[in-house]
Amino acid sequence: MIKEELIARSPVRILEKGIAGGLKAGNIGIIASKKGIGKTSVLVQIALDKLMKNEKIIHVSFTTHTSYVHAWYDNIFTEVAKRKNLDHYKDVHDEAIRNRVILNLNQTSLKVEQIISSLEGLLNSDIKASAVIIDGYDFARANPSDLKRMADFAKKHALEIWYSCTLEGEEPLYDKNNFPIMLRDFIDDIAVLIVLEPKPDHIHFVVVKDHERLNPTDLQIRLDVRTLLIADE
Repeated sequence: MIKEELIARSPVRILEKGIAGGLKAGNIGIIASKKGIGKTSVLVQIALDKLMKNEKIIHVSFTTHTSYVHAWYDNIFTEVAKRKNLDHYKDVHDEAIRNRVILNLNQTSLKVEQIISSLEGLLNSDIKASAVIIDGYDFARANPSDLKRMADFAKKHALEIWYSCTLEGEEPLYDKNNFPIMLRDFIDDIAVLIVLEPKPDHIHFVVVKDHERLNPTDLQIRLDVRTLLIADE
């Protein structure tokens, strides 16, 4: 019962309602913001939601050691359980994380073909994942063709692939359509783009691209600055 309640009351349900029901298989989604705003927390919440539904996920980190990734999952799960006043959730947690694989890769030494090869090796074994989480990928080092290959890979294996993207560089960071300038060359292969915008008392979700729509109606979704959990306004 605890697992069903966590799924039904997951903050990810709030997000899905606003982006055409979710990212969906075969698509690329990006959570973007300046450094330290909460991108990893959002990715982990998306991943945990899938784990609760007995789906398998592969989490790839390009910047964080695997021990820190484990800690992110444990901390976010604990915060969700506390917010929902759920007791005796440890068994649910332990069961869920068995469906998770964490990889720590180095972007400077690996080409996108090698990254895809590593992922396919897992998918062709017993890791029948429904989603890949890619955190810490440096889009300033990437070419549009790299994301195109990942988009083709997502379609081939019916995967949802969620990236984080740290927005950096000189102002302005956005073009006249509110699209991050550093991601503008990648727009064709991005199905969903969400920018995290810090406010005095919360972090606001700005949906810049929702499949075929640019700058759709505001979703009124925020990230709690204390727990870093997704919540509605």
